[in-house]
Amino acid sequence: MIETKLLFSVPILASLNTSATAEFYSDKLGFEIVHHAPDEYLIMKRDEIEIHFWHCAEPHIAENTACRIRVSNINVLYDQCTTGGIVHPNGKIADVPWGNREFGMADSHGNLITFYQEIE
Repeated sequence: MIETKLLFSVPILASLNTSATAEFYSDKLGFEIVHHAPDEYLIMKRDEIEIHFWHCAEPHIAENTACRIRVSNINVLYDQCTTGGIVHPNGKIADVPWGNREFGMADSHGNLITFYQEIE
């Protein structure tokens, strides 16, 4: 029997304005646009990570959406996000009991992204 492996996950987050979202992720996090149909759908990519965005007119949806992204060199990314002013007030970098070092940031529409690195 051939087993199936799950290999990759792509979060789809809400965007109140896909052009503003593209600018935020480009300027603050170094993502590049893969596809953009303004105020319909946006695909951004950095390294091996893609994040998709769908246009949404309801701010509370974005403000209650989150995803987690595993990274390397988390301290460097944290410094970049701190300098960029995008670290969530309750998301300062910390080692957590489940074996990760992590921090959270909120994008321009309220989506929360937690970046994490496994503690070795």
